[in-house]
Parts: sequence; C-alpha cells; structure tokens
Amino acid sequence: MKPAAVIQALAALAHASRLEVFRLLVRRGPEGYPAGDIGQRLGIPGPTLSFHLKELSQAGLVESRRDGRFVFYSASIERMNALMFFLTDNCCSLGSSGSTSCAPVVTARSRKSA
Repeated sequence: MKPAAVIQALAALAHASRLEVFRLLVRRGPEGYPAGDIGQRLGIPGPTLSFHLKELSQAGLVESRRDGRFVFYSASIERMNALMFFLTDNCCSLGSSGSTSCAPVVTARSRKSA
C-alpha cells in the first residue's frame, strides 16, 4: 500500500460514525448490510450515512454490490489487511540485541479492553 492510500484510509476512519460503520461491517463479514439497515442499526440518517459510505468507499475500505433494488455494503477485508500490514511492517526490526520482545500479543481479552 502506498503512503497516500494509507493516509486516505486512516482519514476515513478518523471519524466516529465512519469508524462505527466500518466496525459494524467487519463484524458482519462478506454478506454486508443494505444501507438502510446500517443507518437503522447505528441511528445515522440516510443522507449522512451516504456521505460516510462514500468516504469509506473512496478510501477502498468499503465495497458495494447491487442486489435488486438494494445496495449492500461490506468491509474490504483485503484493504483492511493491507492497511494493517503497512502499519506493522518492520515492527520491532531486529536491533543489535536481536530481540523481538516488542511484538504485540493479541488476545480476546486485550481486544476487549482496548
């Protein structure tokens, strides 16, 4: 991922409503939700939700597909993984000591407390 794309993705997620939408879609998985369901679940009015979905889509974090008269939105897991890889690439590069003790340990408990 190029730095400009990373900045765009992070900027898209740097808003409470967009972060909430993205996390909802990540939990849902590839099936996604129609826009109306997203707005209803999160209490976001249609025009506002449309703006936020556009920002997330332009950043490549959300994908859409038409099914009849509905547009379903889902998180782009591939893009999310690319963003995470970029952010953690070369994490704790081996120094002179050869230690990698700063490697993060993620558990269900640490995710809930974060």
